[in-house]
Amino acid sequence: MSAQAPSAVILVRASRFLPNPATAADNAFQADVPPGESDAVVAARALSEMDAVADALRAVGVRVHVFDDHDHTRPDSVFPNNWVSTHAGGAVAVFPMYASNRRHERRADVLEMLKSQYRVQTIVDYSGLEPDGIFLEGTGAMVLDHVSRVAYAARSHRADTQVLERFCTDFTYEPMSFDAVDAHGVPVYHTNVMGCVGTEVALMALGMIPDERRREQVRERLSVNGRSVVELTEEQVREFAGNAVELCGRTPEGRRCYLMVMSARARRSLRPDQVAVIEESCRIVAVDIPTIELAGGSVRCMIAGIHLDRRPDDVAPGLTQAVVAINEDHPVTPDGHLVDDDARRDA
Repeated sequence: MSAQAPSAVILVRASRFLPNPATAADNAFQADVPPGESDAVVAARALSEMDAVADALRAVGVRVHVFDDHDHTRPDSVFPNNWVSTHAGGAVAVFPMYASNRRHERRADVLEMLKSQYRVQTIVDYSGLEPDGIFLEGTGAMVLDHVSRVAYAARSHRADTQVLERFCTDFTYEPMSFDAVDAHGVPVYHTNVMGCVGTEVALMALGMIPDERRREQVRERLSVNGRSVVELTEEQVREFAGNAVELCGRTPEGRRCYLMVMSARARRSLRPDQVAVIEESCRIVAVDIPTIELAGGSVRCMIAGIHLDRRPDDVAPGLTQAVVAINEDHPVTPDGHLVDDDARRDA
């Protein structure tokens, strides 16, 4: 179909979900838990929403890899797109994270699964930049056009332009950075809340880019290959309309198609004319996730797309054993999960 729309994704099922107090200061989209609701109630409701997203994706033909997380010190682990991205040709990137309590969201078992079930040639790890105070939070900080090879990035302390340039050099993207602010002059903390790029359509809050010349350059670059651009308002961005992602799935008849996946809240904010433009190329899939959106992210933040070639099923076990041999300190099971020390001793 398209390099832009992966047909497989990674989701993290975080059983201890809560809005992260360490990110509240600069995430204007984050909200407080309703008064009187216990942490356990919030976490249980969020878990149900995570399962609903996984079920909705499977129902439209997307391959979903779900990883459970029971660690109470990782409140934002439901958003894996901030620490890992995958790229055609077998490349994986691991990113430096701004909030210290988010840095241990990076998981070896996720990387091992990718190596065992998909063709991974190289993993580029930028997380060593964290002690220097340099951050680039993955496809939250960047919105990637995998077709035209452009990395759109709103400048912020979560999207350092130096590491953006380094990433673009390593992964052959053209960097396109810009300033983006809300009506109060507050910088947009993650580019993926203000827009997304699909194969034939893009959603973008161009009005949040104050520099008129740069705004028109972004508009032109988004539409250069005939892609339709749906301009979002700041009000729609606050409803998470920009936090969508294009995937490849199937119609009820079994035909492959593009999907534009977003939250039900985001879908409700769109005007009929905007929906019509999106539906010229994509089937909209909307899932209600109000609890997760309290953390300042929505459906796109929950999805780490897999832009890698899948290994044939009939050779995956043998190739997995090769991965085990290479990674003796971190062996994996045939399904790509780490073997813990007790299991190794029992074996």
